[in-house]
Amino acid sequence: MRSELVYSANAKIENRFLLATVTMRSVRRLHIVSTRTEDTANRVLTDLAAGNFLEVEFPKLKPAPPIGPLMITPAA
Repeated sequence: MRSELVYSANAKIENRFLLATVTMRSVRRLHIVSTRTEDTANRVLTDLAAGNFLEVEFPKLKPAPPIGPLMITPAA
């Protein structure tokens, strides 16, 4: 059942949004036209639960620019 596959894959990737992104990208890359998309998604979730496709690196974040003081003038 797919919910069990999602739960077991979620044990490897705790962030559910990252799990969804990795799953969608993997399904798009591994899908073969002659097979059902559901089967490809199940296979990807099984591979994720087994520990495959886990070489995920977060992008380097730039520090946010400093925010200057707000210049609010009172209405006359």
